[in-house]
Amino acid sequence: VEFVESGGGLVQAGESLRLSCVVSGIIMEIQTLAWFRRGVGEERDMVANITADGRTYYIDSVKGRFTASRDNAKKTIYLQMNSLKPEDTDLYFCNAYPWPSADWGQGTQVTVTP
Repeated sequence: VEFVESGGGLVQAGESLRLSCVVSGIIMEIQTLAWFRRGVGEERDMVANITADGRTYYIDSVKGRFTASRDNAKKTIYLQMNSLKPEDTDLYFCNAYPWPSADWGQGTQVTVTP
């Protein structure tokens, strides 16, 4: 299993970013996938997840600002991040959900300045 995240960057508050994650070794048509961020503790925190048929769930702090989507044919999931806030600054990852693979990708850094 492999996850390759991209799309992060340095932006000002209020701006947008679109993260992408190319997935291999997973049957996209049946697997829920999620975006995580490193957070404060040892475990990564789930930010948003998307089922194989496109249903989404978001944590309260990003609801209305972030949108998860996927293209199973391209084996890619996306996270559109709008109205970014400094507190969104973190290293973002994708992985299977609710049981993530032990093989995490490198993540993509999102930095939001005030």
